[in-house]
Amino acid sequence: MPIQDAMERVGNFDEVTYGYSVEDTLRECERCLYCPEPACIASCPVAIDIPGFIEKISAKDYRGAYDVISETNLLPAICGRVCPQEDQCEGVCPVGDPLKPVAIGRLERWVGDLAIAENWVNVPYIEPNGFKIGIVGSGPAGIACAAEMAKAGCDVTIYEALHLPGGVLRYGIPDFRLPNSVVDQEIENLKKLGVKIECNVLIGRLFTIQQMVDEFGYDAIFIGTGAGYPKFMGIEGESLNGVVSANELLTRCNLMHAGEFPAYDTPLHLGKRVAIIGAGNTAMDAMRVALRQGAEKVYCVYRRTKAESPARAEEIDHAEEEGVDFQWLTAPVEILDDGDGNVRAMRCIRMELGEPDDSGRRRPVPIEDSDYEFETDMVVYAIGTNANPIIGQTSKIKLNEWGYVEVDDNLATSMAGVYAGGDIVTGAATVILAMGLGRRAAHNMKAYLGIRDTNIVYAGHPTETDETLFGIAANERNFHRVRLAKDITSSTEEEIHA
Repeated sequence: MPIQDAMERVGNFDEVTYGYSVEDTLRECERCLYCPEPACIASCPVAIDIPGFIEKISAKDYRGAYDVISETNLLPAICGRVCPQEDQCEGVCPVGDPLKPVAIGRLERWVGDLAIAENWVNVPYIEPNGFKIGIVGSGPAGIACAAEMAKAGCDVTIYEALHLPGGVLRYGIPDFRLPNSVVDQEIENLKKLGVKIECNVLIGRLFTIQQMVDEFGYDAIFIGTGAGYPKFMGIEGESLNGVVSANELLTRCNLMHAGEFPAYDTPLHLGKRVAIIGAGNTAMDAMRVALRQGAEKVYCVYRRTKAESPARAEEIDHAEEEGVDFQWLTAPVEILDDGDGNVRAMRCIRMELGEPDDSGRRRPVPIEDSDYEFETDMVVYAIGTNANPIIGQTSKIKLNEWGYVEVDDNLATSMAGVYAGGDIVTGAATVILAMGLGRRAAHNMKAYLGIRDTNIVYAGHPTETDETLFGIAANERNFHRVRLAKDITSSTEEEIHA
């Protein structure tokens, strides 16, 4: 896929990748084998009919391709950009052995971008059912759950703590990887389903989950607050000026326009020599943002090697091209003071790889007497996140030992009618996995409320009883419109019974 030149793009926040042309798209579609038992569908957390939408593109039925994708994924332009397809659908594509797999993500992005350009949106006929649903958080999990519940006829309201919706899609991913204009358009499509979004509402402070049930009358609630509470190492010097989390750096830049200070009232205080600890996708985003904001030198400090890095290979390649200095097999042990409370340097130690640990990666082992000083004036932690404790502190919802919301197999929490999904349940994961859990929670919420789930009924699944009323299983709490052939207001009781 064509991309911006590295030396050019490091000076702007324009999207790095340009996307496929029509010709590229049609050529790539020709590589699909249309497997009779496609492993790519099973490997997609939201089970997109991948061969189905590729076949539509090949037939130049582009709207049809969008219709296929949007049956299960409301955010194709987003997922096509940021999902790790190489570990999911593309990772099991048989074309990938021995060739490169079909570029499913790039094809999905192309369809999503075309849908935005053509203003396509699929809004089904929705019959209100009277149920009121509250969604806590407007990230990927919340968006997916809200869409499914709105399509089922529920009155859905999303509560977002920040001043703009989108969650991690908005504050965590820079424009050069996921433009905010794309997020805005996908959010607008959600609103077209009738979903209401209220920003600047911090659940647990303005009101609680319990109040949503008792006072606001919500019939079911979904918690999709993500896991944005940063981790630190607990080494000496972390309280110095110049030590921040990647979440803070990215939120200040992506959401609060810190790079445009003083036009926006958000200072950045970026150092000249910035060291980012960690090598995941968030770390790559933080490094590349720091370069674009004017840092003279940006380092990646990681205790393992490139092979063990959790970031997408494409993101590492782009960071290398842009000039990030990767310090592999290096671990900080102390952050050093300049005498005035600011970061002067880090004391680091060299590492070597030992036996694999629980993650399956080789464990980093310190090399004795290999300590050295690493000059830097800003340290950014990107070593993972924890669950924000506010939900647990302000409700009776049961948490697990790590502070994440504990759920059963149906994603139900310990509070009746309250469900949860996404990073607040799994810990930091991918956008598409969070969406998959949001959809799964919606399915179980509909079952809890007794709402007829057409995705199950029309797939040929048997109902629990053969007894029906007007063609609907008697054990389903639903309704059916009945029109009498004659105006009953002018009929006698005998005529009606007849």
